[in-house]
Order: sequence, then structure tokens, then C-alpha cells
Amino acid sequence: MSTTTRPSDPPPGHDDDSELAEFGYKPELKRTLGNFHTFAAGISYISILTGTFQLFYFGYGSGGPAYWWSWPMVFAGQFMVALCFAELAARHPIAGSVYNWSKKVGNQHLGWLAGWLMLVASIVSIAAVALAYQLTLPQISDVFQFVGDGTGTYDVATNAVILAAVLILFTTLVNAFGVKLMARINTAGVIIELIATVVLIVLLAVHITRGPQVVMETQGTGAGQTGGYLGAFLVASLASAYVMYGFDTASSLGEECLDPSRNAPRAIIRAIVASFLLGGLVLLLALMSVSSLNGEELSTAGLQYIVLDVLGSTAGKAMLWCVLIAVTVCALAVHTAAIRLAFAMARDNNLPASKLLARVSPRFHTPVLPAVVIGVLALAILVVNIRQPQIITVVTSIGIIMIYLAYLGVTVPMLVARLRGRWQPADGGRFSLGRWGLPVNALAVVWGLAMTVNLMWPRASVYNATAPFHWYLRWGAVLFVAIIAGGGFAYYWFVQRHRTGVLAEHRLETTAPDPTRATPAAD
Repeated sequence: MSTTTRPSDPPPGHDDDSELAEFGYKPELKRTLGNFHTFAAGISYISILTGTFQLFYFGYGSGGPAYWWSWPMVFAGQFMVALCFAELAARHPIAGSVYNWSKKVGNQHLGWLAGWLMLVASIVSIAAVALAYQLTLPQISDVFQFVGDGTGTYDVATNAVILAAVLILFTTLVNAFGVKLMARINTAGVIIELIATVVLIVLLAVHITRGPQVVMETQGTGAGQTGGYLGAFLVASLASAYVMYGFDTASSLGEECLDPSRNAPRAIIRAIVASFLLGGLVLLLALMSVSSLNGEELSTAGLQYIVLDVLGSTAGKAMLWCVLIAVTVCALAVHTAAIRLAFAMARDNNLPASKLLARVSPRFHTPVLPAVVIGVLALAILVVNIRQPQIITVVTSIGIIMIYLAYLGVTVPMLVARLRGRWQPADGGRFSLGRWGLPVNALAVVWGLAMTVNLMWPRASVYNATAPFHWYLRWGAVLFVAIIAGGGFAYYWFVQRHRTGVLAEHRLETTAPDPTRATPAAD
């Protein structure tokens, strides 16, 4: 694959808006983000410390130490998707990347569905990430367990909603005040997270008590599972699947960063590779250094317990504060990406109240209303699940499924375009997969389909592990996706598609009609 650059790159800001013109949009968002800001947005969405610390307990409890192998498995599949996205980012670095990419390589109808799924997934993901506060703050101090003592049936779920609500309020306010403030907080948080991750790796390595062969132990988790350990492993893979997505955020900020067609592809690839390497080492060394592999806390308190067990109370709690910072900037990045997606869809008059949602604040140079609406909806998801003991696994599972479906809304039409000879990668030495494009794209589609089926499978251990037991809880993911996708597309098909077209105030005026501009769909 080609990642070479031209001998003389254009100066920052040169022709940065040419890709916007291809979609018929005029530039409105302020370009202030550099190369590291773009990378920081991608890696903070993935967030090594957030993902590994949030669902380690689930992965270990479901698959034992051998669940570690789901980490390289998920990376291999998602790396194929990331490569496709990097090629798209070089060609179309634009806000609402998944929505606009699907619209470009597929059609307007598919683009709307992919954008809708991604938007709902992003809102669910904000709620899911915010819930990670519950897994960390009470471990630092009991003072953060406001509801009961954590042993009651609904203590954890209710307290999780309270803590998450505080975080969502913070991300809403920061995003409403503009991209510069968001970028400063995000960049500082990412630097702290990366340093803390490296320090944690070193400290765990110093305290290892067993060899790497620990990742071959299953601890009998396959007993009673359909398919033996394979069944247990597929359940446990949810923990790894939850981490490695969101790398497209680097391109979603394409209208606010300098030289986006070069910076965005690099940021996408660097973000997922760095997350794989650092996260994989954290998980491996944690398993090698914990005092005992049989402690019940490993499948309840998770990686937080291991950090306190290995490093002791003082150093361990200091590290957990770094995890808290990582969770904060992760939620901020997810919220930021959701805002850009809502703005992109509203700009095409593809959402209710589009004119209001697409309005860019002249003071803050950012869409303010989407920040507020998305924050309120994320809070609503938490409130609905406030008495759901399985709140963390249920909400995170549904969020991941929606993301995978949205990604398929890009990789499938991209594969069709390649097979029909219609895909044209970026020129001028920008990122291109070249002759590897077809096999990489095909693998990305196969991976996405297989993992979506795995994640949606109605397993009681994921969706209804504790009482009350109801069929609709076990089938909750399937029902939720069917209602959101089916209901949403029905609304679009019968109502919104007749209004679709770039809003006048966002349209790039040209002397001649632009054949690539989004126009109202035919009835």
C-alpha cells in the first residue's frame, strides 16, 4: 500500500476545502487543529485505559486469562476496517465521516441509514463510556458510592447513572463552548493517558509473578457453554470489541483540521495501532503480575482490582485517577464525534429541525444545539436503565453493535464500488491501499458481519444474566436494533427523504450547477 507524500507538500490551509466543494458544502467550521490534535481525537475515542478497565471484569469472567487472545483477533479485523477508512479519509476528510462516506460510495438512502445508526450508536456510547466512572471512582474512595453501600440490588446501577450524568453534563458544556477548548482538554488528557499507560506497563512488568503462558489458561469457563471454550471465548470477545472502534473520529474533524487529507489517514492508523500495542501489553502484564488468578474480584472489580493489588493503595489509586482522566476525555471525544455527525446530517436536511441543528454559532464556531440535544438523549438512556443491574454490559453491547452496523454501511458499498470499478482513491501521493484494496475491503466486510452476529446473539450471560428473567431482555439487542433501524428508516423513507438536500445557508454557490451536490431524492 502507498503512504508516500509529495516532495513538496502544500502549506497548511492550502486547498483544505476542496473536498467540501465536491459535496456542495461551503466551509463554515474553523480550521485550528493540527496533526497531534487529530491523532488525539482518534486515540481518545478508542481510549486504551477506558476500554480495558471498563470491561476486563466481563472478559475475564467469561473466558478466563485466555480471553486475552480476543484482543489481537479484534485488532486484526478492525485494522482492515481502519485501512478502508484511512483510504476514504484521504479522499473525503469531512464531518460526519461514516454518513458522508456511505452516501458517496453507496447512495443517499444507505448514507442516511448508516448515519442514523452511527448517530444513535454514538449517543448510546456516550452513556456507556460515562458509566465507567462507576467502575473506578468507588474503587478510589467509598465516598463516591452515593447510593447505598454497593451491595444492594440496584445500588451500583443507580449510582452509576448519577456519576455518569455529571460526566455527560461536563462534555456537553465543553463541546458547546467550541472546538478549541475541547481540543485543549482532549490533548492534555491524551498526553496524561499515554504517559500513564506507559508507566503502568513498566510498573506491572516489574511485579510479574508468572510467565506469558498464563494466556493459555481457560479456568474451565467453557464448561456448559455451547461449543465449549469457543462459545465462552466469543462471549468474552465483547470486552475487546468495545475498545477498538471510533478511529474514524480523526476524519470527522476533517473540516476543522489543517491538511486533513494527509493528517486524517495517518491519525486513524496511528490511533488503532498504538491502542493495540499499549492495550495488549497492559492486559498481558496485568495477568502476569496479579497475585492470584482465582480471586473473585477479577470478574467483579476487574483491572482496577489488579492495579490496587499489584501496586498497592497509594500508587494504585494514583493510577486510577489517570484512568478517570482517560474516561473523561473518551466521553468528550465520543460526544464531539456525535455532534459533527448530527451537524453533517442536518446540513443535508436529513434530520428533524435540521436548520436549527445545522446552525454554527458565530461566537464559538461550532454547532451548539446538537451538543445539548445529544447530551440530553444520552442522559435519557441512562435514566431508562437506572434499575437495570446489567446496565454496563447491556448498554455497551448495544452501542458496539450499532457501531459495527454503521461501519458495514460504509465497507459493504465500498466493496461493491471496487468490484464494479467505480472506486477512485485519492491522488497526489495521499494514502491509498493500491492493489491491496480489494482483499482488505473484503476481509473488513466479512469481519464486520461475523462480529455483528456474535455481538447480537441473544445470550443470557450478556443481556439477562440476573433476575428478572424475560425473553425480551435476552433478545433486547436484536429488538433495539430492529426498532431503531426499521423505525428510523421508515421515518426517513416516508417523511424526511422528500426534503433531503443541502440547506441553502450551507450550500456552496457555484457559477454552474454542481452535479455532485446532494439534491432532493426522487419520490
